[in-house]
Amino acid sequence: MSSTKDKITGNANEVIGKVKEGIGKATDNPRLEGEGIGQQVKGKAQQLKGDIKDAIKSRVNDA
Repeated sequence: MSSTKDKITGNANEVIGKVKEGIGKATDNPRLEGEGIGQQVKGKAQQLKGDIKDAIKSRVNDA
């Protein structure tokens, strides 16, 4: 997966996770709230993966 695709997917997971968390809180559903928090963490990790790929590409291109 390209770095841009990682970042887009990560951002989408964060947004969906925030929505799930909010719905879970509003409906007093701790399972859904927890799923949302987990999905946000997954999204942040995907974005970090994209950032690392960009950093590696930059280092290779500078060498």
